[in-house]
Amino acid sequence: MRPPVLDPLFAPVSTLPGIGPKIEKLVSGLVGSQPDRDATVADLLFHIPHSLIDRRHRPGIAYSENGDIVTLDVTIGRHMAPPRHSKAPYRINAYDETGQITFVFFHPRRDWLEKTFPEGERRIVSGKVEWFNERPQMVHPDYSLKPEEAEEMPAIEPVYPLTAGLSSKTLQKAVRAAVDRVPHLPEWLNDAHLHQTGWPDFAEALKTLHAPHERNDIDPASPFMQRLAYDELLASQLALAMVRAHMRTLGGISRSPKGELQKAVIASLPFQLTGSQAKAIEEINEDLAKPVRMLRLLQGDVGAGKTVVALAALAQVIETGAQGALMAPTEILARQHYASMLPLCEKAGIRLALMTGKDSQKERRLRQEQLDAGEIDLVVGTHALFQGTVTFRNLAMVVVDEQHRFGVHQRLALSAKGNGVDVLVMTATPIPRTLVLTGFGDMDVSRLTDKPAGRKPITTVSVSLDRLDEIIGRVGAAVADGQKVYWVCPLVEESEKIDLAAVEERHRVMEHALRQRVSLVHGRMNADEKDAAMADFKSGATKVLVATTVIEVGVDVPDATIIVIEHAERFGLAQLHQLRGRVGRGDKPSSCVLLYKGPLGETAGARLNIMRQTNDGFLIAEEDLKLRGGGEILGTRQSGTPGFRIARADEHADLMEVARDDARLILELDPDLKTKRGEALRCLLYLFGRDAAIRLLRAG
Repeated sequence: MRPPVLDPLFAPVSTLPGIGPKIEKLVSGLVGSQPDRDATVADLLFHIPHSLIDRRHRPGIAYSENGDIVTLDVTIGRHMAPPRHSKAPYRINAYDETGQITFVFFHPRRDWLEKTFPEGERRIVSGKVEWFNERPQMVHPDYSLKPEEAEEMPAIEPVYPLTAGLSSKTLQKAVRAAVDRVPHLPEWLNDAHLHQTGWPDFAEALKTLHAPHERNDIDPASPFMQRLAYDELLASQLALAMVRAHMRTLGGISRSPKGELQKAVIASLPFQLTGSQAKAIEEINEDLAKPVRMLRLLQGDVGAGKTVVALAALAQVIETGAQGALMAPTEILARQHYASMLPLCEKAGIRLALMTGKDSQKERRLRQEQLDAGEIDLVVGTHALFQGTVTFRNLAMVVVDEQHRFGVHQRLALSAKGNGVDVLVMTATPIPRTLVLTGFGDMDVSRLTDKPAGRKPITTVSVSLDRLDEIIGRVGAAVADGQKVYWVCPLVEESEKIDLAAVEERHRVMEHALRQRVSLVHGRMNADEKDAAMADFKSGATKVLVATTVIEVGVDVPDATIIVIEHAERFGLAQLHQLRGRVGRGDKPSSCVLLYKGPLGETAGARLNIMRQTNDGFLIAEEDLKLRGGGEILGTRQSGTPGFRIARADEHADLMEVARDDARLILELDPDLKTKRGEALRCLLYLFGRDAAIRLLRAG
């Protein structure tokens, strides 16, 4: 199905000069867009330089400043080779009319140096100058060329992200060869758009980024970057719009009961709905009444009451005689949802069940029989609900909780379990509007912006780790006063063993200092151990819970009033906010202590300041986007997250809006992409890895 004109770009990188089997693995790990296959030429082309070296700076030796990269026209002087078996460096003197410099080499091949730097001859040498004892030197110059070869050195040289074992020169050589393979592609942007923006065509933009003429050619605002960022965003928005169109063609079922069951659920609540909860329920009811499938994102800050909205929505479809399912990302969270929903469901007459990986075969078989017989109205579980053999008599609605990583393809897969299934995706990670468009552009959005009545704001302070003993003492006093405390340890390094050692050591210290039992939860414990530790903390058998970030999402202990986050400078803003949301869930004042190790870098300091200044998750999400860009804000880069290679959510937000509007217009005029421009757009979708959307067209 891939247009043949793209074949040169989908050849493996091993077809490029200088890339053998060993280097191919390194390059694939660095630039590959899919972990299960080797990188292609296109993958390498979208590996954009992060900075430039300007080799046009030729100040002369005496005027070269420490740390500058300079190009010098020198005469090679005497070679000073170290004695054999000595570890001393090899030095070469050189001079121009302004002064003298020494070129320094460690473990070189002497014959190569004598050939490259022949005594008495002129050479054009480029590299970084360092002044040592008031004399300039250059360690391992980047280039040494004869005057007649000087043009071979790029005046402005791109600098790429690298990986261990892969040299800059090897990668640059491969990129140059890849650029030469870019074919003449049909233009997918219309003439008016190109004329208005003054953008170059796709091939010229790529070539300029890899062989820039000026420093600002690789700036996010340059026409070359803007063109490619827009192309990537258009491919993404087009794919999302095609998914949405496909979901609509599958047809939905109008579900508009009297709403008695929903009223019964709301009446059984021990509190009044907030204004935004009521509005979200109204929006969902309107969606369900339409004969098209609902695909809605419910965004709520920590503790905004998303589960209540979800249960009210599920009650609507259950009243029509259909079934609902709620999928949570972890077993702890699934059990918690079940426990919080059970009393409401019992009062309203909804038959609720829990399915987890811990169920025995007998329990699983019984649950399956009940689902098939329609004896269960609502089932709560992990993503295992949508794998393998689980079937439903009449599944009408699925609620997916806390799945930033729940992508477009998985959203489609849910439809296979029922007829015209409506989908509600919930997240407690407030997502900036730009990134909502990026990751959830195929969905309508409801936002819960106010907290339930009675919730107290959380006081946040930052304290140096130098005062650790004092903080432990204060925790002891709070516990003696009847309060419950979370103590969160960070991910220390990539090694899980070191993380484990750190959290277990803190657990030992706390038990010794407080002279009482302290609960411990970390990722390497099995589900039973985690559940038991959480149950002890919840019941009050223990007053302190030491944990890694496994408690980040959804854990609900309303009478916990203090959270201490150790090494807070290592966490992102969104994660700090999520962790802080574990307290402040009851009617007592709560506090969050951010323990940091100084000195703080500028970004880490800014993060802790923002945390002290506001409890508003949506504001925090916008600030997080400014501080670190959009690459990782939705969690780790996995399928379903907007892992863009060129576009940056913080720099190209305006292009995102334009791309979304253009994508919708394109599909209105040419839903099957059959026109000449439509064929060009198919090339675009393949280039940026959004070809699954083309397979949808075929399926449709």
